[in-house]
Amino acid sequence: MVIELLKFKIPPEQREIFIQKDAEVWTTALAKYPGFLGKEVWINPNDPKEVIMLVHWANREQWKAIPQIELDAIAEEFDQSLGFKYEMVEFSEYQVRKFPQK
Repeated sequence: MVIELLKFKIPPEQREIFIQKDAEVWTTALAKYPGFLGKEVWINPNDPKEVIMLVHWANREQWKAIPQIELDAIAEEFDQSLGFKYEMVEFSEYQVRKFPQK
């Protein structure tokens, strides 16, 4: 499994709208692609401007097979649905380490 980690800075008063719109637009769109396993949304109780999303993919090949033009269209729809600015401050990729079973 591969994890896509996204960290955002959001106006605190807009945080819940951001999370709702992300579920409506991004999660709904990504769920149609092979390899999408789900998403976790983390909020920081000590920083109301911070939202972290962990997107779970079966493997990197399926994740990266999504055409960029389609990702751009989803991003545009998402941005237009918000009506406010946000900032992505971190993007990382992780491979889930599996330990052998004994």
